[in-house]
Amino acid sequence: MKALEEEKLTDMDLLAITQFVRKELNIIISDSFEKFSYKHQIEYLIEKLNRPLRVCGMVKNEGEPGGGPFRVKDENGNVSLQIVESAQIDIKNKLQKNILKNAVYFNPVDLVCAVKDYKGNVFDLSQFVDQKQAFITMKTNAGKTIKALELPGLWNGSMAYWNTVFVEVPIVTFNPVKTVTDLLKPTHQVD
Repeated sequence: MKALEEEKLTDMDLLAITQFVRKELNIIISDSFEKFSYKHQIEYLIEKLNRPLRVCGMVKNEGEPGGGPFRVKDENGNVSLQIVESAQIDIKNKLQKNILKNAVYFNPVDLVCAVKDYKGNVFDLSQFVDQKQAFITMKTNAGKTIKALELPGLWNGSMAYWNTVFVEVPIVTFNPVKTVTDLLKPTHQVD
């Protein structure tokens, strides 16, 4: 970011930053990027990099409920890495249903977040929310099934415009207790 803001980059420096953005952060760069002027390329990369960062630990999916790592296309055609809950997937769409069925990983809510820019200034996190990520899900209240509107949650909307990196973590790091019987699982027993 410092080098980009100082605008003292060689073509090789700019290429190295662009490759980092593509390969390490999995950010899709516009097909027109190479046609942009030098100044516009720098502005474009600053816009892509100057955001909060989340590193999400992912475990092998062993049937537990939770969001999974997916590439998501927004209404403007921008593709980004997101944690998607099953309630957000249109299971009537065969392609989406098949993608969900074959998902190998999910997020056990292991997140490391960088909420300051490279100068130490705290990001205004409200600027990185996709308000359209609300969805309707089925819940139970007093034994009765109800529909609930879930506003953009922590990872399925409130972090929509963050930069995201997914890393695999060992399954042993995930020991959920969603019901009292979960306490009977071997991972919760004392040797």
